[in-house]
Amino acid sequence: MPKSIIKLAGFFLGLVFSCSVAVADQVALNPNHPDRYVVVKGDTLWDIAGKFLNEPWRWPDVWQANQQIQNPHLIYPGDTLVLSFVDGKPQITVAGRGAPIASNGADDLKGSVVKLSPRVRSTPISKAIPAIPIDAIQQFLTRPYVSDKQQLDNAPYIVDFADEHIIGGAGFRAYVRSITGKSSKKYDVVRPGKPYKDAETGEILGHEALFIASAILQRTGDPATLLLEDTEMEAIKGDRLLPAMETQPLTTFFPRPPKRKVHGSIIAVLNGVTQIGQYNVVVIDRGQTDGMEAGTVLTIDQKGEVVRDTVTEDSADTVKLPDERAGTLMVFRTFPRVSFGLVMHATKALHVGDRVRNP
Repeated sequence: MPKSIIKLAGFFLGLVFSCSVAVADQVALNPNHPDRYVVVKGDTLWDIAGKFLNEPWRWPDVWQANQQIQNPHLIYPGDTLVLSFVDGKPQITVAGRGAPIASNGADDLKGSVVKLSPRVRSTPISKAIPAIPIDAIQQFLTRPYVSDKQQLDNAPYIVDFADEHIIGGAGFRAYVRSITGKSSKKYDVVRPGKPYKDAETGEILGHEALFIASAILQRTGDPATLLLEDTEMEAIKGDRLLPAMETQPLTTFFPRPPKRKVHGSIIAVLNGVTQIGQYNVVVIDRGQTDGMEAGTVLTIDQKGEVVRDTVTEDSADTVKLPDERAGTLMVFRTFPRVSFGLVMHATKALHVGDRVRNP
């Protein structure tokens, strides 16, 4: 994706009408919503939506733009957003591009709304505000992280290092069995990790592939020679190599509810944390085969504990407490059986085992 001006820059807002208009009257406003808001650098579309709505992912239901424009522009710092009502339903419009509009009150909103014109805005896409904080997920957009056991078992592996090194770091050469073709020049060095399992059935859904380093193929053969680069951990004998992703990662997301009923669980958390909060990345046991797509929004329920009933005469009697709503996540990357999600909002400390469901 070029960084200069592109017609697709407005995809996020261009697809806002994909949600049914029929649900617009169900959108609940934030009780403390402003009448207008000036976009500032560092904002995300999700954050701005939260200023107006109780459920930020419902932004598409209230965003109004010139419907004759196939791809409306993204929102930029300095843009002024105005909340108004049409037939009793809330709508948000752009009331000025690039600079705030002076206002003496709600009455002067009339006539201040600028109708968007069908033209390409000459602004680099990197200056538009993102839908979510991309920095929180950047490292998880391109690296393998999830693979199946057969793929890992059959992948080339490090058998030794040059210059009598025992382990490998950036700038070291590694000998690999075996790479005989030149189908790929760049590789990711990964280490097989724990299996990802369905929280209910225990079925293995995939295997964690820990990213170790990137590598450049210098010579094919058995063994082949690769130069290690950008190491996150020291490479060891037995680490596997997978062809690096050559496609541009998805960085623009369109929040929407799942297309089918979803009942799943958080089965892992990345970044080495134990308690899960806002902007942590989690793994859920639902993937592409379950209808998950990048942008899918799910509600997180804190899993109810099983406690002993101390009142009943049966000392072994237990009761499961109900699940309690505790947050929201948005799926940003999918695999066949699992997905990665970014926790966008958390009202309680979340844990592995907590449930996910339709919002």
